[in-house]
Amino acid sequence: MVFFSLERTPPLPPEEAWRRLTRWPRHADVVPLTRITVTTDGPTREGTAFVARTALGPLRFDDRMEVVVWRPPADGEPGLCRLEKRGRVVLGWAEIEVGPGPSGRSRVRWREELGVRFLPGVFDPLLERTARAMFSRAVNKLLRQA
Repeated sequence: MVFFSLERTPPLPPEEAWRRLTRWPRHADVVPLTRITVTTDGPTREGTAFVARTALGPLRFDDRMEVVVWRPPADGEPGLCRLEKRGRVVLGWAEIEVGPGPSGRSRVRWREELGVRFLPGVFDPLLERTARAMFSRAVNKLLRQA
């Protein structure tokens, strides 16, 4: 398992940054070769489940996730969403925290522990660098797109 975290301070109010980061189908627009299917009825809440299917030709896998903490930002308090990864291949968790930041901006923290079943630990440095780069680009794009 690898751990990484990202922090951003977008020029958005916390509620808007939260909305942009937690509309799950939009993640497919910014993560290459991935399709998102929400498998529970909305709105998002604890218990919401979705699948990120990544495919490149015949190679494909599902990253199944469930929202286990859902606390949107409110009254100046930061929001927190925790996702548990429950797939056969991808394991771990992700946390998205959004609250007030400096000068009217939001402060976004994305923390993730990620593992790939059957991938030897010798590949952890490569997995960490790849995941950090991919999620960094994805978070930036999600925050830029209304």
